[in-house]
Amino acid sequence: MMNETGSGVRIFVSQDSSALSVGADEVADAIHRQAQQRQINITLIRNGSRGLFWLEPLIEIETQKGRIAYGPVSVKDVASLFDAGFLQGGAHPLHLGVTEEIPWLKRQQRLTFARTGVIDPLSLEDYCAHQGLKGLERAYQLGPKAIVDSILDSGLRGRGGAGFPAGLKWRTVQEAQADHKYIVCNADEGDSGTFADRLLMEGDPFVLIEGMIIAAYAVGASRGFIYIRSEYPQAIEVMRKAIEIARANNLLGSGNRHFDFDLEIRVGAGAYICGEETALLESLEGRRGQVRAKPPLPALKGLFGQPTLVNNVLTFAAVPWILAHGGKAYADYGMGKSRGTMPFQLAGNLRCTGLFETAFGMSLREIVIDVGGGTASGRAVRAVQVGGPLGAYLPETMLDVPLDYEAMLAIKAMLGHGGIVVFDDTVDLAQQARFAFEFCTLESCGKCTPCRIGSRRGVETIDKIVKDIDRVANIELITDLCTTMTDGSLCALGGLTHLPVMSALTHFPQDFGIANPSHSRDQEH
Repeated sequence: MMNETGSGVRIFVSQDSSALSVGADEVADAIHRQAQQRQINITLIRNGSRGLFWLEPLIEIETQKGRIAYGPVSVKDVASLFDAGFLQGGAHPLHLGVTEEIPWLKRQQRLTFARTGVIDPLSLEDYCAHQGLKGLERAYQLGPKAIVDSILDSGLRGRGGAGFPAGLKWRTVQEAQADHKYIVCNADEGDSGTFADRLLMEGDPFVLIEGMIIAAYAVGASRGFIYIRSEYPQAIEVMRKAIEIARANNLLGSGNRHFDFDLEIRVGAGAYICGEETALLESLEGRRGQVRAKPPLPALKGLFGQPTLVNNVLTFAAVPWILAHGGKAYADYGMGKSRGTMPFQLAGNLRCTGLFETAFGMSLREIVIDVGGGTASGRAVRAVQVGGPLGAYLPETMLDVPLDYEAMLAIKAMLGHGGIVVFDDTVDLAQQARFAFEFCTLESCGKCTPCRIGSRRGVETIDKIVKDIDRVANIELITDLCTTMTDGSLCALGGLTHLPVMSALTHFPQDFGIANPSHSRDQEH
């Protein structure tokens, strides 16, 4: 549903995919009909989601006291909301008060997602009214070398999962000598329980475009691509329209007086392996998504053999804030070598699911229990998986670990893309370990034997353990298999499958029918 313009109270109804899935379009239509029937002038704005998924569809009314939230709203609630005077912020069972005062939002430190859910996603005027393009203006003043220095000063690390220092990658591409250079945004968000990339593209697309323009100016790229998985039709549509608007306003293309850089969307078929940067590049070039051997690194020889800067959505989207406020201001957030903020995505068996952006350092227990509200089932938390389907399963006793790259690595886990999936005490971790192998089997590009064949053998071996067939010997075989996959796989798909498997075996041995498993060598991983 398109935004309506006109006089009257401004009403915000999310058109984010999460809100659409629970009836936001129908709620927006019902509000429109009620306003017409009651002869009330309104302006209906379809914004992004604030990330409070358990309250969707969330609607907000602009009042003199600020925006007042109501939710979750269904079609049957709309008439009673009008009756209660919700256009003036009136009392109603769904009344949540001033949106910014909702505890979930108030305790966040929103830098990257400051505008998401606040603005009209496709209004460049609205974007600029909320500090948009300030980073780009500053970037043009600083020049390429100083831009990269700011990224280095910020301590920004790749938010796609690997956590590699962004500034080092930018500098490598900047210093590479070539006739053409490319910028590629990896928006192939495939980890289970993650949605930050989608949420941002649907709710604040111009921040991604601004970040990519800054990056292109810094490294000397003339063309950029945003690779989005086909399962994100709403994000694809919003990003395409935003690029057209940016081009019409001379931010992109030959109309940009500073340099000629343009962007286009490429849609992937939904292969998980294309989240790996070299497989993504293969797909962009029109070939099957298979991993390339490294070296050479994409920063030196990437898309079409040219130096290519590949970052994910959240990395590029963090850049405008860094340029506008300075690298050191960004580095003031976080801890140790994990600087800035991370948009954590809470999913699974939780009362409150959604996106929570905060500085690195909050404990996993705090974000699961205090922020997420504990399990939706009301049962005890038994396991939490952090970092997507290849992340470790952590028991309740390990939830006090701080959420930063080094702390997670120290306990043989990973932060990844910031996805957090919670399980209660009914979960079977042997089956979750089996799922990890099965997932690897289904998503493997097939190029290397350890991943392609090892994952299949893993499924078969877990089945034997569960059936108590040579249990001790097969547990030892699982350990050997994980070692082979870790050491021999070409990319992280096979190389990280040991994390969910061995963490399940280590922390939940009883689910495998053993009390003291003989798998000492797993500690090497």
